[in-house]
Amino acid sequence: AWPHASIIMCFIQKINIRFFTSTFYESNRQHTSTNRGKKMIKYINRREKNNDKKQLAMKHKGEAHDNNEVFSENELKNIRISDSLNENMEKINQIIGSNADLIIRNISIGRSNAKPAVVFYFDNIVDSHHVDRDIINPLVLDVYASGLNSSGEIIEQLQAGNIITRGHVEATENLNDLLNGVLIGEAALLIDGVNTAYVISVKGYEYRSVTQSEVEPVVRGSREAFIEVLSVNLGLIRRRVHSPNLTFESLTLGSVGKTKVCMAYIKGLCPANLLDEVRSRLKRINIDEILGSGYIEELIQDNPYSIFPQMRNTERPDVVAAALMEGRIAIITDNTPIALIAPGEFFSLMQSAEDYYNRYIFSSVIRLLRYFAFSISIFAPALYIAVITYHQEMIPTALLISIMSARTEVPLPVVGEAFVMIITFEILHEAGIRLPRAIGQAVSIVGALVIGQAAVQAKVMSPLMVIVVALTAISKFSIAQYNITLPVRLLRFLFMLLASILGMFGIMIGVLFLMFHLFSLESFGKPYMAPLSPFRASDLKDAAIRAPWWAMVRRPAYGANNSRRMRPGQIPHPPEKRGGRS
Repeated sequence: AWPHASIIMCFIQKINIRFFTSTFYESNRQHTSTNRGKKMIKYINRREKNNDKKQLAMKHKGEAHDNNEVFSENELKNIRISDSLNENMEKINQIIGSNADLIIRNISIGRSNAKPAVVFYFDNIVDSHHVDRDIINPLVLDVYASGLNSSGEIIEQLQAGNIITRGHVEATENLNDLLNGVLIGEAALLIDGVNTAYVISVKGYEYRSVTQSEVEPVVRGSREAFIEVLSVNLGLIRRRVHSPNLTFESLTLGSVGKTKVCMAYIKGLCPANLLDEVRSRLKRINIDEILGSGYIEELIQDNPYSIFPQMRNTERPDVVAAALMEGRIAIITDNTPIALIAPGEFFSLMQSAEDYYNRYIFSSVIRLLRYFAFSISIFAPALYIAVITYHQEMIPTALLISIMSARTEVPLPVVGEAFVMIITFEILHEAGIRLPRAIGQAVSIVGALVIGQAAVQAKVMSPLMVIVVALTAISKFSIAQYNITLPVRLLRFLFMLLASILGMFGIMIGVLFLMFHLFSLESFGKPYMAPLSPFRASDLKDAAIRAPWWAMVRRPAYGANNSRRMRPGQIPHPPEKRGGRS
């Protein structure tokens, strides 16, 4: 019986082992699947959270991209104003973004069938008083006192120009024109259901008053000078030229800054070819920003590699008026007090406004003195170097002995001495300009005196060299136009170098090349050295000298269409005596 019992026990044991084994494996499998499920759920949840974060980041990134989206000029020109106010404001917000100085005023037009509207503008460049008085009040208060209750009636009267009381109101259907107006200090009106916007002039930014000219002062003459506001400058010219033919032609330059530029000329006096040439040169300018008239001068001049200015610049409205009467063109730029005059030949750059306010005798003498000072400022140091180095025989014996005795202890050669002194003076000149006005002149004058005196006492410079440099500087300051003194500062060093190498022969070579250069230049197709080349004897009356007014019957022959300036025979004379009485 024992073997049978052992066999049965082994069978039962195997069944139990298999049962427990299967149970263990089943429970283990269920536990494993449960863990795997939990892990899968955690993975899915984590992945969904990451996807949500990515989508949120992409959303913020898209919003940031939309806010920072840049529209080109061509894209803005093609955007039309919609009849949906919300769509228009979304597009405007997308273009100009969020600005701290942007004022948006939401109003409602009409009591019956009311329509929402928006008046928006940039603060600090408009007059908010005009906005409230001439735009907001007429639309939300005054219209009801006039019996206009429905929005349709108000919009109809608005389109007829009967509600807004400002002088300049422009209707536009282009979003680019709307934004250009707002950016220069105007307010914009948008109405829901109307695909036309109204740009209203309410400029009110601060600007300095009209003051005396600091660059071109005169003893006798007008004290007014241009300022940085274009409209004020145009008014100063209009006050002096009361002619219906006076024309201000407006252009906008700068793809980003959009600076307003005006061409001023008198129809009938300005040659058509000159007008077309100036207009074409201005229109071909393609630049981001025009911050001043110097940008325009450099971009439209005939010879960009010449150191001589080919346009006259001035801050005096009377000078511009006189140039317009000669058939020239003035270019006035917003945000700058300097106007450009074209053409600008050499002799016009040597003239001063006061030459025409004083009597012709004194004006002619002063003008000749000005040309003499121009020559001294260029050639004086070079002549001193050439004579002392190569041509001592040209100096009287007593003066030569005095010069040589003063130079016995000077360690530098003449050319080195001249270069050191001229460069020192130029540094003092620039320092005097950049320093505050209260101390700038004192620093330049005292610095020149102290340095010159100390250099002579230290035996570093000779006294005659200090005299030559001082005479050169004073001569440069007597030139009327500042822009013609800039090439003088460079030519002085060139002629000093030529004089140190070849003496007087080098100076003559430099003069010949300078004459070749000047006579080859043109200013807007006009000869730079006219009326000397080509020679016109009649135009010399207002070149090196200033003839009396009764002798200048005609305008410059190369400039104006109508050459007659005044009726001939107006020379003044005393009345005829009759019976011993005058």
